[in-house]
Order: sequence, then structure tokens, then C-alpha cells
Amino acid sequence: MQGAGGGSTQVAVVTGGASGLGLAAVRKLLERGFAVAIWDHSAAALERTTAALAAAGPVLACRVDVSDVNSVERASQRTRAELGDPAALVAAAAVPGPVVPFADYALDDWQRVLDINLTGVHLTCRALVPAMVQAGWGRVVIVSSVAGKEGNALQSAYVASKAGVIGYVKCLGKELATSGVLVNSIAPTVFDTPMLRQTSDADPSMIAAMQAKVPMGRLGQPDEFGEMAAWLCSGACSFTTGMTFDLSGGRSTY
Repeated sequence: MQGAGGGSTQVAVVTGGASGLGLAAVRKLLERGFAVAIWDHSAAALERTTAALAAAGPVLACRVDVSDVNSVERASQRTRAELGDPAALVAAAAVPGPVVPFADYALDDWQRVLDINLTGVHLTCRALVPAMVQAGWGRVVIVSSVAGKEGNALQSAYVASKAGVIGYVKCLGKELATSGVLVNSIAPTVFDTPMLRQTSDADPSMIAAMQAKVPMGRLGQPDEFGEMAAWLCSGACSFTTGMTFDLSGGRSTY
């Protein structure tokens, strides 16, 4: 296996890859011939997912806390040792955080959301992207959210973290533009995922309100995310970097 732009099997890392949108990306990357390292915090989800994907292609399960630099570094070393240098990264690990007025947002909760959703992206990129630059080829896809563009009431930390991702992608896209490593983002609207159900448990009316903003009138499906992520990880994506792609059923068109 190798982590450059051709030849033998390419390696991808997907954070938050044991469920939801991350898992959708894992499935599509396996279909396209990647070996995939699934980095996830949930040991139970990793066990279920790797068992379900046993026949789909080469998969490595790594339990990782993306907000912890040592955990990320251990996973990076293990991935390289067992699969090879990654050529692609899909950073999907995230938490929604509480649904509360900003003035009632506990500082510990605020810090946890930012640590996972934004600092975790930076730690993961810092661990993996320099080797892509050295190889002269790489693809990075970071999951943002329409919430990071438009804002959602009562989700101040989540919105701030996802807006931060959009800015981070712009920075890396320009910084690495001539390196062969392209860095882009996907901003989904409301998708049928475990994170959605976690949010709806807190406030079911919030989901109905978000779906009502989608001109197509439905939830996004994980496979639709997986297809876009897989394309952004491919050589067919060759002249786009620093961009946030909307996956919003017509809700966000800028």
C-alpha cells in the first residue's frame, strides 16, 4: 500500500468513521479501492462497524480521541505501520453539544465541543498532512455544517466550531495550494444520522424546523454525503481547494 497519487492501494483515514456521515465516507472509499483506517472514540461502534465491513476491503479500527494530541499521534503511527502513509483524510468526528441559550452554556461543555470539532481537526491534519505534502499528493475533506454558515439558535458552541472549520479550510487550501494536497470542506444540512437523533432527543421541534428550511423537503441521506466525500478524495478533484461544498438540498446556495 502507498499514500501517493497512484499505483498500489491508497490509504484513507476517516475520523468519526464508525457511524453516521463518517461511516458513509468509509463505505464509498472502500468501494473505490482505498484501504481505510477508521478513527473513532467509541469502541463499541468500532467493533460493530469493522465486523459489518469485514468483506468490503482493508479496514483498520483505531480508538482515538481526536482532541488529545497523544491519542492522535498513536493512531497516526499505527495507521502508517499497518496500512501505509495516508493519501486522504476525511475529518468527520464531531459532537453537537447541548441545545441551550448561550448565556446558560456551561464552559466545560463549550470547551468539549470546540476541542473535538475544531481542535481535533487541527490535531488530525497536523499529524497526517505533512506526509502528504512530502509525497506531493493528498486530499483532505473536513466536515463543516450549514450551521457554520447560517447559524442555529441555541447551539452556540457547535455553530462556532463549524464556522471555524470553514475558515481553517480556507487557510489550509491557500497554504498548501501548490503542494499537491487539496483541502476542502462539506457543509451538510440536516442528515439522517445518529447525531441528528442525539439532537432530536434534546429538542424534537428543532429537527422539524431545520428540515422545513430545506427546499427539497427531506433529510439528506448518508450515501449522498459519502459520494461527495469520495469524489473530493479522488484525483478527479484536481482544481478545487479551500472550498466549502454545500450538501443542503438547496438550503444554502453561497
